Amino acid sequence: MKHPMRMRQLCVGTVAFLLLMVASNSTLAQGLPDFTEMVRENSPAVVNISTTQEMQPHRGGMPDIPGMPDPDQLPEGHPFRDFMDRFMDEDGRPGPRFDSQSLGSGFIISEDGYILTNHHVVDGASEIIVRLNDRRQMTAELIGEDDRTDLALLKVDAEDLPTVRTGKSSQVEAGEWVLAIGSPFGFEYSVTAGIVSAKGRNLPTENYVPFLQTDVAINPGNSGGPLFNLDGEVIGVNSHIYSRSGGFQGISFAIPIELAMDVADQLRERGSVSRAWLGVVIQDVTRELAESFGMDRPEGALVAQVLPGSPAEAAGLEPGDVIVEFNDREIPNSGALPPIVGRTPVGSTAPVVVVRDGERQRIDVELAELPEDAMAGRSEGSRGPNGDFEELGLSVEPLDAEQREALGLDAEINGVVVTGVAGGPAADAGLAPGDVITRVNREPIQDIRDLREIIAGVESGRSVPLLVLRQQSQRFLALRIP
Repeated sequence: MKHPMRMRQLCVGTVAFLLLMVASNSTLAQGLPDFTEMVRENSPAVVNISTTQEMQPHRGGMPDIPGMPDPDQLPEGHPFRDFMDRFMDEDGRPGPRFDSQSLGSGFIISEDGYILTNHHVVDGASEIIVRLNDRRQMTAELIGEDDRTDLALLKVDAEDLPTVRTGKSSQVEAGEWVLAIGSPFGFEYSVTAGIVSAKGRNLPTENYVPFLQTDVAINPGNSGGPLFNLDGEVIGVNSHIYSRSGGFQGISFAIPIELAMDVADQLRERGSVSRAWLGVVIQDVTRELAESFGMDRPEGALVAQVLPGSPAEAAGLEPGDVIVEFNDREIPNSGALPPIVGRTPVGSTAPVVVVRDGERQRIDVELAELPEDAMAGRSEGSRGPNGDFEELGLSVEPLDAEQREALGLDAEINGVVVTGVAGGPAADAGLAPGDVITRVNREPIQDIRDLREIIAGVESGRSVPLLVLRQQSQRFLALRIP
C-alpha cells in the first residue's frame, strides 16, 4: 500500500500537469486568429459569378474546343480529317452553337452595384450572372476589362448593396494572416485562410502586376474573389495559382488592391486603362553581367533593346544601360520595372538612374501612353529581345521570303520559324530548329507578336497545342507554359 503522503503528492502533480496543459492549449488558441466575425461581416459583399459563352462550331457542327485540331489545317489523308469529312453535313453548313459555362467570384466595391473581378472570369462571355449572398440573381453589364492586369469591372442594377472596405497591400508584411472568400469548384462562399508568403512577385505573363504571393487555398472558382487582412480590409484580388494538377498546391497569387482600384476607377470613368510607356526590352542582370558592367552586385533592369520612336529613345537610353532607379524608386530586378512604369502618370517626366560604363547617370524621360498594339513582352517586358522566349527555352524568327525558299514553303503559309531550342518546355514539347509554328491554341499566327500575345493569355501550368510544320508535314505538339 502506497504511503498517503506520496499519494497526495502524486495527485497534486497530476492536477498541476493537467492545468499546465490546459493553459498551454489556451495560449495556443489565443495565438490563432478567429475569422468568424470577419466572415460574417464581409461575405454579403462577395458574389458568385457565372457566365455563358457561345462556342463557335466548325465542320459537322463540332464545337471549337481548345486543343482540338482544325480539320482544315490537317493534310489530306489524316485520320481525323477523314473522320470529320465522313460525318460533316453534305453542304458543309455549320451545326448549332454550343454554350459553355464558367464560374468565378467577385466583390462589390460600391453600393450602387459596381463589382470587381478577374478579366479571365468574364472574357468572351455572352451573359454574366451575379449571385449575391442573399440568393438574389442579377444580370451584370461589363463596364470594361483590362487583360494586362487581368481585371474587369461589372455593374448590376441595384442600390444599397453591401460593400467591402479596402486596405493597403503596401503595408502588408510577409507572414501576416490573410483570408479568402470565394466559390472554389462552384461551392459558394467558401472561406480559406493562410499567410502572405511574399510581396512583389512577377509572373512571366503578367508584366504589369507585382503580385502578393500567399499559401491561401485558391482553386478554380476563387478567381476574382477578395483577399482580406485581419482588419477585414481587402488587400488583393485572388487571380492565379501555380499548379501541376490544376488544383491548389500551396502557391497562389493576388493582385494588390491599390492597383486593382486604380484600374477599376479608370474602367468606370472611360471603359479602358491608360498606362505609361518607356519603350525598352529588358532582362535580368546576372552575376557575370554585373561584373562585366563594372557593378558591385547584380541589380536593376538591363536594357537589351530600345524601341524605335519610344520615350526611351527620345531621352537617350541605350542598349547596355542598367536601370537601377526609376522615378525615385529602386529597381532590384527587371521584373520590378514594368509595374512602376505602368502606374506613373502619362505625360509626366520621370528621373531614370542608369549604370553606363560603370558610372551612374540620371536621365529624365517624358513618358508617353502605352500604345494599344504594344506587347507586354516587348515594352518593359522580361522575355528577352526579338524572338527570344527565355522562360520557354525557345527562339524564333519571322518567316521571311528567304526562309520560305530555304524550307520549300508556299507563299500562303504564315507563322514563325524556330531558330533555337535551349532546353525547358520547348525541348520537352519536341520542338526543333527549322520547325515552323503556324498555329497556337488553334489560333493562326502571322508573326512573333501574335505568338507572344497568345502565349501571354495562357494560364501558367497549362499546356497549349502548337501546330508545327516540319519537313512538309504538320503535327501538333503540346507546350507547357511555366
